[in-house]
Amino acid sequence: MQVKEIMTTEPACCTPETGLPEVARMMIDHDCGEIPVIYNESSRVPVGVVTDRDIVCRTVANGLNPVELTASDCMSKPCLTVAPDMSIEECCAILESNKIRRVPVVDTSGSCCGIVALADIALQGTKDVAGEMVQEVSVPTAAASATGR
Repeated sequence: MQVKEIMTTEPACCTPETGLPEVARMMIDHDCGEIPVIYNESSRVPVGVVTDRDIVCRTVANGLNPVELTASDCMSKPCLTVAPDMSIEECCAILESNKIRRVPVVDTSGSCCGIVALADIALQGTKDVAGEMVQEVSVPTAAASATGR
């Protein structure tokens, strides 16, 4: 099975200048936890991603007002991506090794054409692959282990 068979096509995207309230609204409107940040609407080349966790950990937890910030202020970068013709197993390896739960999909021109989440793999992939991936991605980082999280 390939990424293109399970990815969400045409994901909501924002630019680095998009305000965080708008990014958060996009997450609500599209029922997702990650918005790819693209260079511009014409190229749709991803330069980062903003996750719900990014907003909380990089702004609110640091005493910053997210209403005054933009996507570029808290996005995760560089942006890891996968290709539509990549196998689910290869995609899972990228998610596992980087301890991420979602990844943008880019076409041959580098344009964001989709997104794959753990949920997509769990719902449409094999049980063995999904279970192993969730277990690997969920292993606490060294920092979280040290603080008892």
